[in-house]
Amino acid sequence: MNPIVKVERLRKTYGTTIALDEVTFDVKEGEIFGMVGPNGAGKTTTIECLEGLRKPDSGTVSVLGVDPQRDIKFLHTHTGMQLQQSNLPERMKVWEALDLYSSFYPKAADWEELLRQLGLEEKRNAAFSKLSGGQKQRLFIALALLPDPQLLFLDELTTGLDPQARHVIWDLVRDVRSKGKTILLTTHFMEEAERLCDRVAILDHGRIVALDTPAALIRSLGAEERVVFSIEGTLPLVLEKALSAVSWLEIQGERVVVHGNDGHQAPLVNEVVNQLAGSGVPFRDLRTEQPNLEDVFLKLTGREMRE
Repeated sequence: MNPIVKVERLRKTYGTTIALDEVTFDVKEGEIFGMVGPNGAGKTTTIECLEGLRKPDSGTVSVLGVDPQRDIKFLHTHTGMQLQQSNLPERMKVWEALDLYSSFYPKAADWEELLRQLGLEEKRNAAFSKLSGGQKQRLFIALALLPDPQLLFLDELTTGLDPQARHVIWDLVRDVRSKGKTILLTTHFMEEAERLCDRVAILDHGRIVALDTPAALIRSLGAEERVVFSIEGTLPLVLEKALSAVSWLEIQGERVVVHGNDGHQAPLVNEVVNQLAGSGVPFRDLRTEQPNLEDVFLKLTGREMRE
């Protein structure tokens, strides 16, 4: 697959704050490429540089073969953009928004068809203010698809949505990609990136600290499964020592997490259950968990709160 986006040594500062520090990556045609990172990591600044909304201090950016700063008109007619902060007049009806925005493009997609594809037919005469969060996001996706774009930018698409609405949006994104579109998205949700993206770049402090497929990133963690269970009260010291001999522990009140490692031979869950049964300590809610992209994210970016 050919790169549809190429970024080399992209740098952007705001006073003494370094938003992007020598960022380099590419996006291949037909893939869903994700960018994840803590607040302030540089995700939105990156996507705004690609969209031509911000001018980099240095580095080179090529989107669909053009410089976003020099060919902004070309980009607007060949890319779709769903921004992190989007809004419409409260009284504007769904069909009015689609009809108005379609007039901006010389070869606009059929907005009536988009209305059907995104499940908004029943809301065509509804005012924007009357739409639910998920319906508003579907409308913004429809607006982003009006230029029939080769490349679609989605910035924090499902923030603020409930789980059901989020899954509906995920299905829509997969459907858009199945039609041959390339998608570049940013997200705070590791599950979203893991489920949707072909490749993921993890940003931290303006730098890409990892870039690969979600599966490869998870394998790179070198972690095995975890066994999680709860007990009443405090974990007895004898049992804590016994489980520590099996692996390493994370005790969170009554919740105990036994982390796998490469040293044990038998299945981790068997060893944990044997130790619990032998100790006579009652336990509940025992389950196994596989490592995921969130584990990779936390290992690379830390657990401290970011603002």
